[in-house]
Amino acid sequence: MSILVLGGAGYIGSHTALELIRNGKEVVVVDNLSTGYRKAVPEQAKFYCGDLHDFNFLNDVFQKEEIDAVIHFAAYSLVGESVNNPLKYYDNNLCGTKVLLDAMVKNKIDKIVFSSTAAVYGEPQQIPIMEEDTAKPTNPYGETKLAMEKMFYWSSLAYGIRYVSLRYFNACGADESGEIGEAHNPESHLIPLILQVPLGKREKISVFGTDYETPDGTCIRDYIHVTDLAQAHILAVQYLLDGGDNNIFNLGNGVGYSVREVIDTARKVTGHSIPAEDVLRRAGDPVRLVASSEKAKNILGWCPVHNSLEEIIASAWKWHKRYPDGYKE
Repeated sequence: MSILVLGGAGYIGSHTALELIRNGKEVVVVDNLSTGYRKAVPEQAKFYCGDLHDFNFLNDVFQKEEIDAVIHFAAYSLVGESVNNPLKYYDNNLCGTKVLLDAMVKNKIDKIVFSSTAAVYGEPQQIPIMEEDTAKPTNPYGETKLAMEKMFYWSSLAYGIRYVSLRYFNACGADESGEIGEAHNPESHLIPLILQVPLGKREKISVFGTDYETPDGTCIRDYIHVTDLAQAHILAVQYLLDGGDNNIFNLGNGVGYSVREVIDTARKVTGHSIPAEDVLRRAGDPVRLVASSEKAKNILGWCPVHNSLEEIIASAWKWHKRYPDGYKE
């Protein structure tokens, strides 16, 4: 029996596929390679190139492979793009997931772990953020992810599908091997953007807003190593295989770092001065996003081990130094 990883050629999906294989699991990866990379897929995984909207393709995969459970990463995830092109996000994230659920129902696949996001919360009511807090997204990306969670809920009632939704915070870092890592085009995440400076790909890093009500005036975020995220997905799959009921979990380190702290740590790791330029705030950036992951720790037994910011950035630096152009030749 196999685990199907949808979006397994992407950043978090490829790391999860690799960790599944290291844990002795058979892995099937499905990806349309619109944002993922074939080189990121572990050699030991069986790979199918196809689209989530294609019912016949998905049905064929389910017919050929003995799938125990699905891990769903196949969603667009750029906040700014979702604001400028919301219909693209509704089409892929919602319509694609609807087709996936159709195929799962037909083939009697009843377990799915879903890659959700802290963006479902919008402006947090409290810190740390709890799973029971009000979900009120402030952008189409977060709205579609929340709607996907609700699709799983209603599908569970109607068809008996059991699901786990993992709402995680700032994914970062790279596998310890240095062979797979973070490669987006365009890049929008803070740590790889910072590392583009010592790589000579940009002259400086921009700090968006220095007048927030934080100790150094910059936004604070919760950074979680991608390998720790991968382990949480594996534990969530096992939770469902063991008969666990529908559930939602936050994933984060529970510690917030400011933009300036991240830049300073990157300077220490790389030995580069990394010039920074203070610019105006970006619209919609919350002041502070920090997770409570106590529920995941208590129920799933999850324990992040790569929780040092210096270790996280060092792993990312190892990958980016080795592959400064990502997966491109």
